[in-house]
Amino acid sequence: MAKTALHRPSGLGLGPAPLLTSLAELLRAWLPRQRWFAGKGRPVTDLTLVSTTELYPGCLHLLVRTEHLGPPAHGGPGTPAPEDCYQLLLGVREALSPRLAHAAIGRASAGPLADMIVYDALHDPRAAGLLLERLRRPGTAGPLRFEHDARVTVPVGLAPRLLDAEQSNSSLVYGDAFILKVFRRVQPGINPDLEVPWALARQGCTRVPAPAAWFRTSRPQEATLGVLQPFLREAVDGWTLALESLSSGWEFTDEAYELGRATAEVHLALAQAFPVNVPSPPQNELLATAMSERLDAAVHAVPELQPYAAGLRSAFDALAALETAVRPAQRIHGDLHLGQVLWAGQQWSVIDFEGEPARPLTERRRVQSPVRDVAGMLRSFDYAARSRQPWRPEWAQRCHEAYCAGYAAEADWDPREEPALLRAYETDRAVYEVLYEARHRPDWLPVPMAAVRRLAERC
Repeated sequence: MAKTALHRPSGLGLGPAPLLTSLAELLRAWLPRQRWFAGKGRPVTDLTLVSTTELYPGCLHLLVRTEHLGPPAHGGPGTPAPEDCYQLLLGVREALSPRLAHAAIGRASAGPLADMIVYDALHDPRAAGLLLERLRRPGTAGPLRFEHDARVTVPVGLAPRLLDAEQSNSSLVYGDAFILKVFRRVQPGINPDLEVPWALARQGCTRVPAPAAWFRTSRPQEATLGVLQPFLREAVDGWTLALESLSSGWEFTDEAYELGRATAEVHLALAQAFPVNVPSPPQNELLATAMSERLDAAVHAVPELQPYAAGLRSAFDALAALETAVRPAQRIHGDLHLGQVLWAGQQWSVIDFEGEPARPLTERRRVQSPVRDVAGMLRSFDYAARSRQPWRPEWAQRCHEAYCAGYAAEADWDPREEPALLRAYETDRAVYEVLYEARHRPDWLPVPMAAVRRLAERC
């Protein structure tokens, strides 16, 4: 068996400075290539090891703080961007087997790991299996704390597999029975993807898989690192189902109606589990101002938005001008779309309550209007319709109407009765989509730009 660095007779200094000597060059090159790395296109200028924990010989758990340059301002040099903290599980070996070759980060050239290969250990079945064992048996490892719901039994020896879908975190499925989401970008505080499903489970809401186990860190501050939940093995996500509908020609209105009911059911449970704020007209202005500021930032970053800025801003102006309070604010999903819902057992389930990882955790935990979730799903129907040629706007419109009707049947109020608020949230979402696609998937930019043109013309 090949030795790991931790088995060397000389031992391994686990202090941040020695390890950074080995890892800095490798991570500067590797991190920007990862789907979950926030600083796309911006070189990493500095790395700090916030926390280092040896989970077992040859496997290190790290929290790494990165600094990088922000986008150039007015053609000038880049400016320092806010720091980000990332969670890494790194394996260290003298040699990698062919099945792990794709997980290699590189061979260290200096420091305590010199001449050793460093790799992403989440791809390693042994490392993934030992991580599950940590979750099965609550305890601590340095600043890491592993906890579980004592009422849930997690069997021994579930085979792990890492999902390869593009996402902002990493997910491991164990024996098609449980799924562990490992948060890559870590922020202080409890993550909504643990907090919200746990609270909904206490409310008896069956639309959301309840947490079975989780782990967190106390260094440098309390933060959630990962959540284990039941895996819905036979489930199909809403995006896949919608595309099948578009390809085959069968209607999606029944599914959209039931999805509206499921959304309302979750919102009602959230209103029972968390405090609800009654809004006032001045809050309409504050909300509209925040949306307008996001538009200004997006126009600066994506010049294609400039011709439509005035029309888009009219939606926010209409919201600010409302003389009456809009729908009460409460905890919501925060990033609801067809990829965040699963069809299984003849009903919809809602997953991924983390919100938009790029936004601050305090913002993602803030109470907001449930209309924001509704607008996110309406935009998702439009995305699906435009991803297939020829474009079928009538399909999206029928889904819009069915979804809102289903929501109204369960919630006893209709989102279409709040036209100014719904338009403002749809516009805000479309602006976010333009910025996202410009940064991450330029080929998809025409999809939200089509919505931008439509929404701007409604002024």
